[in-house]
Amino acid sequence: MIKHLSLYITCVVFTGRVLAQETIYPAAAQQKTIVLTHATIHVGNGQVIENGSIAFVNGKITAVGAEVPSSADAQVIDVQGQHIYPGIIAPASDVGLTEVESVRATNDYEEVGELNPSVRALIAYNTDSKVINTLRVNGILLAQVTPAGDLLSGSSSVVQLDAWNWEDAAYKADDGQHFFMPQLLPPSNPFRGPQPPANDREKEAYEKIESVRAFFREAKAYIQEGKHTETNLKFEALRKLFSKEQKLYIHCNIVKEMLLAVDFAKEFGFEVVIVGGSDAYMIPDILKQNNIAVILAQPHSLPTMQDDDVDQPYKTAAQLQKAGVLFCISNEGFWQQRNLMFEAGTASAYGMSKEEALSAITLNTAKILGIDKTTGSLEPGKDANIAVSTGDILDMRSNNITHAFIQGREVSLDNKHKQLYERYKYKYGLK
Repeated sequence: MIKHLSLYITCVVFTGRVLAQETIYPAAAQQKTIVLTHATIHVGNGQVIENGSIAFVNGKITAVGAEVPSSADAQVIDVQGQHIYPGIIAPASDVGLTEVESVRATNDYEEVGELNPSVRALIAYNTDSKVINTLRVNGILLAQVTPAGDLLSGSSSVVQLDAWNWEDAAYKADDGQHFFMPQLLPPSNPFRGPQPPANDREKEAYEKIESVRAFFREAKAYIQEGKHTETNLKFEALRKLFSKEQKLYIHCNIVKEMLLAVDFAKEFGFEVVIVGGSDAYMIPDILKQNNIAVILAQPHSLPTMQDDDVDQPYKTAAQLQKAGVLFCISNEGFWQQRNLMFEAGTASAYGMSKEEALSAITLNTAKILGIDKTTGSLEPGKDANIAVSTGDILDMRSNNITHAFIQGREVSLDNKHKQLYERYKYKYGLK
């Protein structure tokens, strides 16, 4: 009996340790000054500090440099020979809005209908997603949670990835509206079956684009009115867009789609950001002249056009950098976000410097999302969103995060993947 009871207790303890990701919970607020010392500090704005230190208290960075004073009660962490980076920011992601793509009940990223500006992705954000912890372990500490849809999908929000609920997670609520422009390029997937003639598809796409334009015109007229006999919730949701408190993120790729995005910016005075922009390298001057930023989607992909260079997606970032276009790098989906830093690493091998590539997933992203005053680089006064790696964070061979801090709180780097790794090491006697 005692033997069986002992075996039962052992199984319960072991199972609880390796299976219960529920024991991974948000970190408590920073209690004392923390100083990270003897590291190579990559500030995020192009500056690199050798053998430097960084201090932060109450979630804010207080000092960065070769000589950083430390109080007697400070917690000093010697990260000798390691690298300190700003926390990486994942834009245009549906992390926390979906868990298993093939299980409909776990997908909450899209609403019924085509015009849904009143939808808020933030309130659907699931802080208990098992995917979130797999992002933090690679240094991704913030994400722009973005709704999907046919045309106007609703508003996105920036969240920090260590929270009890969506209210705690909110870093910048409702930062912008999202317009998924219908494709003006025939689908290239041969498995989609018979398609309508190209002219009919393009005509239908233009009609939908014009319907969105008409919707914005009606919304503008509604907002300019002093009083209303009835409240239109969809028009009300666009007030901050017209007042430039929000940006309009237009998801499109080819040149004629991006030129239409420029037209939207000119007609309505919106602050427009292009999401996707695979052909942005063809019109960098136009984008720069109109102050349109680009969230460059998934460089690890095939070219959009058949006659493009096969490595064009790798080169586009450097071409935008050279032209002076404000851009950042994103990755599609949710679990794929864990590879975001490696996408930037590839860009650094195709014309960008390592520090420019780092800015493309930190400070540039913060500028585009409107949070660069609080994060994106390691500067005094900004939030202590920090990742520490034993090697180059952009290199999948040496990326190894040892510490991560969100607003000064040291967050757990455990996740389901690590737990399963330990589980099967135990099963096969490899521990």
